[in-house]
This record gives sequence, structure tokens and C-alpha cells, in this order.
Amino acid sequence: MRFDRQEWADLRAATPLTIREKDLEALRGINERIDLAEVEAVYLPLTRLLNLYVSATQNLHKVTATFLGTISPKVPYVIGVAGSVAVGKSTFARILQALLSRWPDHPKVDLVTTDGFLHPNRVLVEREIMNRKGFPESYDTKRLLQFLREVKAGTEEVRAPVYSHVVYDIVEGEEIVVRHPDILIIEGLNVLQMGPPGSAPEFVSDYFDFSIYVHAEENDIRKWYVDRFLKLRETVFQDPQSFFQHFAHLTQDEAVTTAKGIWREINGRNLMENILPTRHRASLTLTKGEDHRVTGVELRKL
Repeated sequence: MRFDRQEWADLRAATPLTIREKDLEALRGINERIDLAEVEAVYLPLTRLLNLYVSATQNLHKVTATFLGTISPKVPYVIGVAGSVAVGKSTFARILQALLSRWPDHPKVDLVTTDGFLHPNRVLVEREIMNRKGFPESYDTKRLLQFLREVKAGTEEVRAPVYSHVVYDIVEGEEIVVRHPDILIIEGLNVLQMGPPGSAPEFVSDYFDFSIYVHAEENDIRKWYVDRFLKLRETVFQDPQSFFQHFAHLTQDEAVTTAKGIWREINGRNLMENILPTRHRASLTLTKGEDHRVTGVELRKL
């Protein structure tokens, strides 16, 4: 089912806007221009839909428990968020988390990114795939699947590794602890990907109740990536601890050339080979225009 922006916005009904501009400022990513009008038109109808889905799923668990004569366990509703590097999926996931946590029926909403399930740099170096970071083979998929199994099994505490975009590596000794959330959002490049022929017949998306793909034209995403790289050169790359500190001293032209090269050799290839082909597997696709605003929504028929 396809909706243009206005058709989708009309589905908000009476869903209240529960965040303010100052909340949005803390949730925006680098170079993101999202405003409260975008939240009202796009996010509020989506949170209304998800609230209905979560409530229906919770009732289904209760009905099943009644049939089996058992106590209904608390099983988190898991939402997957996929999309390219620089398409804005991290900001999208943070805003979605903030809005969903304000619904009374599911106040505890956790967010975990799959960056934490990347193999450490030393492993990538040993396997000679450091230049393929973000590609399917760079992830510890077994560990990610085990994490999701434990979440869905209702395990009291489930732990996930932490990734730092400053040092560009897994942070030893740090973990995210997930304790019985009502909703868990899993955000990452690889969440809708299927394994190669002959791989284990189990996929990350098997554990999702709902999945969202954030889409835009490659030319737009490439421009956003270059713009973000230039902004990082002035900010994060200046940090002495930054893995990319050597980029901080590039001239404007050198930085643009470098960013375009990285896109062409790594991020653009990963998008076309591994990420974009998973778009059709999502429950819902949000399509962005060149100004980052969502122009259309596709909801897969049940």
C-alpha cells in the first residue's frame, strides 16, 4: 500500500505530539534537518500504527498463555530499522524510541545498534577485511542472533557490545544491558540481510515483529555522506582519540575527494550489493527526498 506524504500524515488521527523542539535538538544527527513538522507528518502516524501492533501482539501472547494454561511471559516487541550509511536511520531510530516510550502501554523502549556486533578491528585486520567494514562478513552474526534469541526468550538480562565511532572499534569492557523492555529497536545496515547459500537457516529478521527500511536515491545519500564527512572533519575528527584524525587536516577539496572515494569503494558498493536488495523485505519503507523530508511511505500488506 503506497501513501504520499499528505495521505500518510492524515493517518495521525488524534495522536499527540509528545516531544518538543529541545528534545529534537538532542536527537538529531550531524547535518540532519528534521523538524517538528516532519515528526508530526511522518513519525506520529507511524507510532500510532506501531502502538496498535504492539497492543495486538501483547494480547496474542496473553491468549496463547491462556490456551496453554501458563503465565504469559513478557516478550519484547522487536522493531528492525535498516538503510544505508548516511541515510539518517540512526536519527530516525532515536526519535522513534523517544516517541514510542511516551505511550502508556509500553513505556520501556530500548535501542541497540548492530555496530556493537561488528568484529573488533584486530579480527578484521587478521581476516584482511578491514576495508569491508559494514559488509555482511564484518559482523559477528552468531553473537547477534544469540542476543536476539535471549531477548525473545525473556532472559532477565541480555548484554550487547558497545561500539565507538570515535575510536572506530569495539570498546573493551563496555556493554549495553537490556532488561525486559516493552519494545526493542534494532538499528543497522545488516538487519534485513539474508545469509549466502548454504549458510545457517536463521536470519536476524526472523526475530523482528516489524521492520522499517529508510530509503533515498543513491545520489542524495552520497551527497549527505560527503556533507557529513566535511562536518566530521571539523568536529569529531579533531579529537586526538579519533581513528580518523588524519582526515582532520585535509583541505576542503581533498576532503570532498576522499569522501567520494570512500563512498565509491565501500559504502556505495555495500548499499547496492547488500543493503538495497533487502528493501522489499521490510514491513514499511520510508522514502526521503533530497531535502531529507519523507515524500512517501509503503506499507506491506499483511
